[in-house]
Amino acid sequence: MVKPRVPETADGIQDDFDVRIYDTFMRSMRDRGWMETKEIIKAGITSDLALEVGPGPGYLGLEWLSKTIGTYLKGLDISQNMIEIATLNSRNYDLVDRVEYVIGDACEMPFEDNYFNAVFSSGSLHEWAKPAEIINEINRVLKPGGRYFLCDMKRNMNPFIKSFLWIMTKPRQIRPYLLSSINAAYTKDEIEKLLHGTKLTGWRIDENTMGLVISGAKTISS
Repeated sequence: MVKPRVPETADGIQDDFDVRIYDTFMRSMRDRGWMETKEIIKAGITSDLALEVGPGPGYLGLEWLSKTIGTYLKGLDISQNMIEIATLNSRNYDLVDRVEYVIGDACEMPFEDNYFNAVFSSGSLHEWAKPAEIINEINRVLKPGGRYFLCDMKRNMNPFIKSFLWIMTKPRQIRPYLLSSINAAYTKDEIEKLLHGTKLTGWRIDENTMGLVISGAKTISS
């Protein structure tokens, strides 16, 4: 039996010390090749202007930019500290002219309708206090035919996989965040029910050993 979901903060990681620890963690994820960059590209997100929801320190979006040609990115995050680190990391990647980080609430995105060619997000869905509202906003800012890719962990992952993640998670200070994130994550059935209550169209849900992937393209008529 799957334990009930325990919601996590909707305010992001704000404290400067926590932000720096998280930056170290995400950099290690990048160095191990554990980011979803290839999966995002395989999902057809390969050109033009994309939005990353909850970029944190920015590594996923910066890796995507570095592996695609003629692409541009806007990152929307609720944490000013995260935006500052992501901006610094964009300088280290020499990509400052292709990315802009914006502070804001994803429930009310500061972008026009039909603005982006693509939207992606990794590891932030479980933090959204109002996920249906954010998914509707993703649908609003996507151009008709625009592609999206949303991935996160799942709460009902195998205990052996959870133990493996615990052991591999470094620095050690991030481990409590890992557990709280897993406890706040969704199951496939919960995500399917959630999506049916939104305006997002053309979606599919894929499940793997660690998590869930929501992907698809906004239908022309939506």
